[in-house]
Parts: sequence; structure tokens; C-alpha cells
Amino acid sequence: MNPTGGGRRLLVRDLEQLATPAGTSAPLRGGELAEVNVIEDAYALCAGGSIEGVGRMRDLPRLDGEVEEIDGRGLCAIPGLVDCHTHACFAGDRVEEFALRASGASYEELHAAGGGIMSTVRATRAAGPDELAAAVCKHRRWMLRAGTTTFESKSGYGLDRDTELASLQAIRNEGGIPTWLGAHAVPPEYDDADAYLDFILTEVLPDAAGLAEAADVFVERGAFDAGQARRYLSACADAGLALRLHADQFTEQGAVALAIELGARSVDHLEATGAEGVAALGASDVAAVLLPASALFLARPMPPARALVEAGAIVALATDFNPGSAFCESLPLVCSLAATQLKLSPAEALAACTVNAAHVLGRSKRLGRLASGYDADIVLLDAPDWRYLAYHLGGNLVTNIILQGELAELG
Repeated sequence: MNPTGGGRRLLVRDLEQLATPAGTSAPLRGGELAEVNVIEDAYALCAGGSIEGVGRMRDLPRLDGEVEEIDGRGLCAIPGLVDCHTHACFAGDRVEEFALRASGASYEELHAAGGGIMSTVRATRAAGPDELAAAVCKHRRWMLRAGTTTFESKSGYGLDRDTELASLQAIRNEGGIPTWLGAHAVPPEYDDADAYLDFILTEVLPDAAGLAEAADVFVERGAFDAGQARRYLSACADAGLALRLHADQFTEQGAVALAIELGARSVDHLEATGAEGVAALGASDVAAVLLPASALFLARPMPPARALVEAGAIVALATDFNPGSAFCESLPLVCSLAATQLKLSPAEALAACTVNAAHVLGRSKRLGRLASGYDADIVLLDAPDWRYLAYHLGGNLVTNIILQGELAELG
């Protein structure tokens, strides 16, 4: 690395610490998940949207040309956070449902009574493309202020042709990575799941495949069974989409075995996953995306994170940001939950929402580390130690974001 030469650059200097997952490989498993390189009295040099170099201030050579500088005194730098599981495209809210659940109603009871996902489907269908675009834009700002520089978002609150496609387009337009969650639930105009799948695979998939990068399915009692999920995912794979699954949120329904069989990128949730599923994931290349904010929000058991790490599984963290079961856009809060509830170390939590989350999205060669050649996405924390990311529960730690080598507007 030789950070010299001409051209405009951005230099973050005199950082208390710069912390980044160690090594160059991805995904990280087992003990590698806990390896973090920490540089004291550090700098990060950006050029052309990429990181040109990082190191100690004493090793920073003379820089020629125009250099914009950011004073990093008292701050720590970490990679831009990657949220690999959100539902950021929706209209309306479910605050009334939240109040009912706080009074004792279960998520499944609310869903069976026409609440849950269906209430958001009604609001989202009524919104129209412009309102959906505005919603994703607003939610994107929320995530950015919390340190998320890359986000995935699913459709799945339209469950018809026009709203699903408008959702995917809105996500793309706001810089998100779109996932088609066409098989989220069965809308009321269809008598059964198979009839609904006939419709979406014939009428929606051809256009959805041109907008989305992946397809997702909710495999759960009352949603789609493993056989229906196989049909949906196989068709999506044939259309060129990567595969993901909502799995074992409430009950085990064979989703883990199906994900491994089909070579899915991830299975997400896993609150109900038992020892057999943990062992299978540990021996596979399917990532386990854990969503502790959702488990907390619904008062569900936490997923078996420690067992998954010790089994050698690929473990990632995400918010599951959505209006009904995880109204939380903050990956720092998720890191706190990972440390306090999932028994992951701060180092493991950092890697799980940077390098491993980027792997789930097929972007680990350029996202998730502060190292030469990676995208210049940097989060600056107002803290003396990078581990405040997990330590400061609900803290407003993010002071600045550098996005593609430019200082982002957080207003």
C-alpha cells in the first residue's frame, strides 16, 4: 500500500481506533469470526470511492494533490454496516397491533384474525408507487443514521403484480438490494397457497426476476410448507435469482434441509432451530442470518447463535426491520442484543454484520472491511473504543458516515 500521488482524496486522520474484521477471506466461521484488527492512532485514506489505505498516523506518508481531511480525534472507525435482511418497503404502521400484543395477544393470533402481514398488505397496496418510494427513502435515512451503508430489502407487502414490482423498483431506486418475497403470505383473494403460487410464478416472476437479485419465501405454519417453498424457489432459481428462506421462526418445517438441498444463500430467523438443524448448517455453505430484534420484539426464544458458531456455521446478523415484528432499523442495537442475548462477542457481532452480511448479499469482495481496495464506506463512532458499538445499548454513537468516499448527509 502506497497512499501517495495526485488526485483528490479524503483522509480521516488521528482516529482513536480503526477496527476491521481480520484477514481477506469470506465468509468467516468459527474462531475467525472473532478476529478483529485494531489500529490505534489510525488513519483511513479514500480515493475514487475506494479505500486506498489504512494504518497508523506515524506511517502516513506525504500526500500530494488535493486532500480533504476529517479530524478523527476521539472517534473510532469501523466498516460500514451491512443489513442483509430488512422489509423496508411498506406503508402504514402496526402500532395498534403492537399495543394489543403488549396486552397479551400473540403474533400468530393477530395474523389469524386478519392482522399481521395482511394489515400491512392492505396499506401497501393502497399506497401507490410514489408513496412506496417515499417510504423506502425515509427508512433508508433511518438506517443510514444508525450506521447502515448497505441494505437489502424485500418486497412481500403487495402480494399482487403491480405492488410487488413497484416495491422492488422503489428499493432499487434508493440504492437497496432487492429481494422478491413473493411468497410471504397468501392474500385473501386466493383460496390456497398453491393457487397463489400458480399466479405469482406465471404473472409476476418474469418481471420480478429483472428487478430483484434474490427470492425469499416464508416457510411456516399458516404460510408455505416445504413442498410449496421448493416449487417457488426452484422456479426462481431457474429465472436466475439467488435463494433465501425465512426459516424456523415459530416452528421447524423442514426449511433448513430444503435450503441446503437447493444451495440457498441463507436461512433467516432460526428461533426454533434444534440441534439437528444447527449441525446441518455447520456442515453447509448456507448462512444463518440471525434476527435478535425480532425475537425480542415478539418475546420469542433467541436463535442458537453460540451453538451455530461452535458448529462452524456461517453466522450473520440483521435487523429484520419491518412494521410488525421488528420495528428497529439499528444494527448497533442488534450488536448489543447479540452480545447480551446471543452470547456473541463484540468482535463476532461486528464480523456478522459486516463481512458475513456482505457475503449473504454476494458483495464480500468489496464490502465489510476497512482495507485497501474495498468500498470507502466508513462509520465513525463517537467513542473511545470500537466495542462501544455493542456496549452502548441504544446509544447514539454514529457521528459521521463516509459513503463511497464522500461524507454523507445524515439529516
